[in-house]
Amino acid sequence: MANTKDWDLVIQPRKKLLDIDFKGIWQYRDLFRMFVKRDIITVYKQTILGPLWFFFQPVFTTVMYMFVFATLAGISTGGIPQALFYMSGTLLWNYFNACFTTGQNTFTGNQSVFSKVYFPRLVAPLAGITSGFIKALIQTLPLIVVYIYYVLDGEPIHLTWEFLLTPVLFVLIALMGLGCGLIISALTVRYRDLNNLVTFALQLWMYSTPVIYPVSISGDRTLTAFLKGNPLQGIFTDFRYMLTGIGEMDWWGLLYSAVFTIVILFLGIIIFNRQERTFMDTI
Repeated sequence: MANTKDWDLVIQPRKKLLDIDFKGIWQYRDLFRMFVKRDIITVYKQTILGPLWFFFQPVFTTVMYMFVFATLAGISTGGIPQALFYMSGTLLWNYFNACFTTGQNTFTGNQSVFSKVYFPRLVAPLAGITSGFIKALIQTLPLIVVYIYYVLDGEPIHLTWEFLLTPVLFVLIALMGLGCGLIISALTVRYRDLNNLVTFALQLWMYSTPVIYPVSISGDRTLTAFLKGNPLQGIFTDFRYMLTGIGEMDWWGLLYSAVFTIVILFLGIIIFNRQERTFMDTI
């Protein structure tokens, strides 16, 4: 029997649920880059406008929100210019949704690849949140244009020093979305019809997140407490404050978001590693 030292790579079952193969992820960095490139290109492949859709999507969504929620429903934006309010919320939610969906589809979306080739499975979701971040960076360009317009128009907005923490907000969104998605991915391997329920639940989550309204408009203490229980609330509120200087920094909300992210990512990795061992037999 050949000694294991004679092999270039020895594949062994994981012994611990929190084991993360960082060395393997680094060795497969070329595959990681390929996944990132694939995720970006397939979005606009065989479309007429191509990558311009990255710009149009947040603009169209913002215009629709301004018409429906600001004009027809008369919902206040808490003193923040409407286009800036809705576009910033859309940017953050789109990135969270992309990270969540990436984690959710890790097993079912990559079934054909996982069944044929070995590589650290976390490469797939990590590539997904990276490509989502690149798309989010592209979608910040319309936000910058709108911001400059309001500044030149004399709106009393300004960047605060806390704006330097913006990368932290995006990291929290990415890891929170990934952690939640990984948990759901392990469940949908066994129960496919759960995908329909998750889609509905994700829509409810969006409407309980200050994407289209500020938490400050709620006059009911119970409702306000419920909204602040949303782990995304602090991130959205603080991001708008960093951009405009309107309102105040919710440090407790940000701390709550960070703690929730750590816990949900911890659980997500445990469940992911456990499901990784047997998902090909189940699926």
